Amino acid sequence: MAPGSLERAGARKEMRQADVAIVGGGLAGSATAAMLGRAGIDTVLIDPHPAFPPDFRCEKLDRDQVRILQSTGLAREVLARATPSDEVWIARAGGKRIAQRRIGQFDLLYETLVSAFREAIPARVGFIEGKAASIVTGADRQTLTLASGEEISARLIVLAIGLNVGLRHTLGMTREVVSPNHSISIGFDVAPLGRDRFPFPALTYYPERLAERIAYLTLFPVGNGMRANFFVYRDTRDPWLKEMRRAPVETLLAAMPALRDIAGPLAVNSDVKIRPVDLYVTGGHRQAGIVLAGDAFATSCPAAGTGTSKAMTDAERLAHVHIPAWLATPGMGAEKIGTFYDDPVKKAVDAHSAAKARYVRAIATDAGIAWSARRWMNAVARNIGLARLRDRRHADAAAVAPQSAERGQAA
Repeated sequence: MAPGSLERAGARKEMRQADVAIVGGGLAGSATAAMLGRAGIDTVLIDPHPAFPPDFRCEKLDRDQVRILQSTGLAREVLARATPSDEVWIARAGGKRIAQRRIGQFDLLYETLVSAFREAIPARVGFIEGKAASIVTGADRQTLTLASGEEISARLIVLAIGLNVGLRHTLGMTREVVSPNHSISIGFDVAPLGRDRFPFPALTYYPERLAERIAYLTLFPVGNGMRANFFVYRDTRDPWLKEMRRAPVETLLAAMPALRDIAGPLAVNSDVKIRPVDLYVTGGHRQAGIVLAGDAFATSCPAAGTGTSKAMTDAERLAHVHIPAWLATPGMGAEKIGTFYDDPVKKAVDAHSAAKARYVRAIATDAGIAWSARRWMNAVARNIGLARLRDRRHADAAAVAPQSAERGQAA
């Protein structure tokens, strides 16, 4: 964000006018602001934090998310801040490596991701450091009042305030929890003991014991360090979580004892962040003059890895498709806003996110016959994949050997 674009809330006495006011400067809000600003649309972004603070959320982008990022036109700025991961080891409890997989992944902390989007916001987009206190909507213009008393008039308000429910409630919107305490995400930094590095470039480790209620552990490089994301399905009052904070290595290895066979001795060298997630959807959202983006509309399960896809898809569809069309004609009625929620691309991403959240939890915790059969089939498929990988390596080695011999004879 350009230094000249920052304003203290309350610095202006007259009501500020804009075409679009974005409330919330996280991933969805900042990405939308960057794209609208580059399109020359009169936009203002409101957030309490001029510099986005550390927050434990998305910490990597997979191939599909990179494709969505490329559709925003901001991939170069974002990926320049990330650590590329080309290969991951896949393993399961028992210490057996299943496969080495090419992944094309990019790793970065959430605050780095948001900061990259913010730095891509043109100076023409105003930034107001403040907190929205109330919103009055209408069929043509909307009035946003900040906690300082400053008022902003806009044709459209994009509400991208994440999990904050206060403003939505004042607008008559509801919050339907579809899966309380759906999952718990745990994040920390790890380092090898007695060695310079781990034997793998990145690792995804799946458990075998359903009783542990673990989805998976993933280790991946961020900068010069190694980051761990650990996804579990436990009650927030479970004493196990306190032990994870107090003695993370011992608690981790007690749940996944064969991890030491692949990772070797390790240490946790950061605070352990624990984030429970409820899955909810917002109701009563089809209103004039205001549209919800990212978690403000519906949450996702971090273990499913779809939250970033949802937020970036919302931002891209709003900034590149819907908002320019809405601003091209008078009014901002509910029927206009509804075209975003009915967007087939958005609906497909949202549906995939919800389905994957249910699947990842069930495959890790459901003891029923159907899910037991699916786990068995997954194990068979992984073993077949390992066998094919070995066959390919043997074939490659056999092909290389004669060539090496010929070069040796020629020499």
